[in-house]
Amino acid sequence: MEGHAIHVDGLGVRFRRNRRGRRSFKDLFAGAKRRTRPGEFWALRDVSFTVEHGEAIGVVGRNGQGKSTLLKLVAGVLLPDEGSVTVSGGVAPLIEITGGFVGDLTVRENVRLTAGLHGMPRAEVARRFDGIIDFAELHDFVDTPYKHLSNGMKVRLAFAVVSQLAEPVLLVDEVLAVGDKAFREKCYRRIDELLAEGRTLFFVSHNERDLRRFCTRGLYLDKGKLAMDAPIGDVLDRYNADYNGG
Repeated sequence: MEGHAIHVDGLGVRFRRNRRGRRSFKDLFAGAKRRTRPGEFWALRDVSFTVEHGEAIGVVGRNGQGKSTLLKLVAGVLLPDEGSVTVSGGVAPLIEITGGFVGDLTVRENVRLTAGLHGMPRAEVARRFDGIIDFAELHDFVDTPYKHLSNGMKVRLAFAVVSQLAEPVLLVDEVLAVGDKAFREKCYRRIDELLAEGRTLFFVSHNERDLRRFCTRGLYLDKGKLAMDAPIGDVLDRYNADYNGG
């Protein structure tokens, strides 16, 4: 593959404290900038980095430092107020377990809908359907409305669908923290398989063991800034020292 898997340059995004400040169409298309108004703050600012194809990147930082915001910007869910994000190929996002699923549709219908929205051809969805249901362990709930599933079932279904997508970049935000130990181990094995295939992993987590297991490099966000970009062990040591006052 040519180029970078992810290229982030001078990235900044601004929110209002009560709700997200939205730019006007004039601002968006004309590239107009305005000063920060009262009640606004920068969730991320001046963030730049590149991710190579096949890299496994862990994003760390305390709550409210911009980790999930960064993930949503890479996924294309949010638009930046400054700078740019470029992703080579599509993304397979596991950033909100209920995102993309419709409560009144059955598990079967949601698998077809969600996979289809991510560009999986109908014939491919049909071919992979049994494997998705097997992975999610939802054989007895195929025709059950999604809204009647437990949170654990929803996580299993989301991971089962997204991990079957062919997109080269996998975005994961704490989803492995939900579910029982046996299912987490199944997810770990699937991520190992995807990494062995050369996929790129962009992983936000507070779980140091998971970060050390999957990631070779880390990004440390602090107060919306990129405080450190280094091997994952060094990043975690720095983060732990800052957090513990060391």
